[in-house]
Amino acid sequence: MKTTVKQILFFAGLVLLPVSLGAQAGPGTGNNPPDGGRKIFTLPEQYAETRPDIADRTELTAVLSGGGLELDFRKSYLASEAQIFTALYEGLFSYNPFTLEPVLAAASSWQLSEDKKVWTFTIRQNARFWNGDPLRAENFRAAWLSMLNPSREIPYSSLFDIIEGARDYRLGKTADPSTVGIIARSDTVLVVRLNAPASFFPSMLCHHSFSPIHLSMLDAGDWSAPVSNGPFYVTGRDEGTLTLTKNELYWDAERVSLKKITLRLTDDDEESAALWNSGEARWIAGSVDLAALSDRSGIMVNPMFATHYYYIRSAGPWKDHRLRRALSLVLPWDEIRGNYYLPAKTLIYPISGYPEIAGIGSGDEEEAMNLLEEAGYPRGVGLPELVIRITPSEDQDRIAKLMASAWMKLGIPVKLDVVPYSRYFESLKAADYNVGSTTWIGDFADPYTFLQMWRRDSNLNDARNDDEDYEALMERSMYEEGEARFDTLAEAEQLLLDRGAVLPVSFSPALNIIDTDEIEGWFPNAMDIHPFKYFRFKAFKPLPGVAGL
Repeated sequence: MKTTVKQILFFAGLVLLPVSLGAQAGPGTGNNPPDGGRKIFTLPEQYAETRPDIADRTELTAVLSGGGLELDFRKSYLASEAQIFTALYEGLFSYNPFTLEPVLAAASSWQLSEDKKVWTFTIRQNARFWNGDPLRAENFRAAWLSMLNPSREIPYSSLFDIIEGARDYRLGKTADPSTVGIIARSDTVLVVRLNAPASFFPSMLCHHSFSPIHLSMLDAGDWSAPVSNGPFYVTGRDEGTLTLTKNELYWDAERVSLKKITLRLTDDDEESAALWNSGEARWIAGSVDLAALSDRSGIMVNPMFATHYYYIRSAGPWKDHRLRRALSLVLPWDEIRGNYYLPAKTLIYPISGYPEIAGIGSGDEEEAMNLLEEAGYPRGVGLPELVIRITPSEDQDRIAKLMASAWMKLGIPVKLDVVPYSRYFESLKAADYNVGSTTWIGDFADPYTFLQMWRRDSNLNDARNDDEDYEALMERSMYEEGEARFDTLAEAEQLLLDRGAVLPVSFSPALNIIDTDEIEGWFPNAMDIHPFKYFRFKAFKPLPGVAGL
């Protein structure tokens, strides 16, 4: 998912918290039960029942990044929206708030066929939408097929390509939905047929794009107050504020402590700090002026399964990977990454079980010149103007100028194109630029979440990467498991780096302001996703001999 949070350059004096990447260990690391299915974790013991001693503290105000809020989960791809969706929607699985491992949610159980390609899910009998309508298998089937509708602009539709027939249906090669391996066998049984075994499937199903849809919302134009099935639902919305109320019909309502959540949506750093200083907001997850905080004890910084990178679009002469590699070889990488707390030479944050690969760390001007000549453009003669698209950011301007200076020395004309932040991500879908940048947070706990974006038919492929060798590697990985699969995915990532498709800059730390001595159920984790379901205020315990108010 794309993040709306501004890039954080320095964390002077702050401690980087360790986080667990348990869900990212993947197949072949001891997380698989004997039948080959993915282990489904249970919740931490302290969330097994309600806490009546804190029933009087049931309202929370939090600050998230602003911008155009999209509540139709099919159209959304921003990190701030994904956080909100943990309250509104619930799929077959949801995230364990501590480990990020998949936890059974709207599904009460699942079975895996002997060939590990057919998943059969049982929907909870007591699962309801907030309006009282029962949750059925058809709500999942309808939602997923609408995600695949080729007439819609759906960012995450290519995630469904692991399902039998989904890719051909998404691309309009077949118009028959019965060819897609999503079957509502009964009201409570959903069957999903995959193209190949995928032990990471439960982790993928935690993502909001696999949510169910109330049938009244299938073609609805107004999503300001959607009929949703999560622990909360929308009861108020105006400019800058979203109000959520507990869904008393939610199947696990007894576990939900909060009665009301007020979300303040802003990109004003000073406003965020003021909301914290006043005590109104008890969690800041958007940008904030750290220097303006009167109490900095709540600052939490942790590494995240996220990477800030630039990319070179495979269009025009830049389809030739020799030219893209030449561009990557002359960049002053130490200067480009110098301001970042966690400089990145690779696309994927190092995780357990995933092979270490050679990233982009040093240049070679002589090889770059040779590649230009091999491609038919000696000393850059004949190459068109190269357009670098950036936002009005001091650091983006700094990096773009470093890139432009290096590439002009190759004889390539370069232009900087500054687009307002509000229109930037939309502009990356256009064809009038060559180099763009983004920060991508893993959507589920597996390297595939980064690598599937670069596939030829992916709706997330802003770089327009079109590489037969890469396609072959990704296709091969779909039929592998464990160490062999990770080896193939690492080979695919190396290809992206070696052929100049991606230019990694930094691994992005997560910055949050929250007092975990006051609020429990919030844990630092590698995806910076914090399901609202588990938030609760801790019991107030006065000092010995001091009467409570």
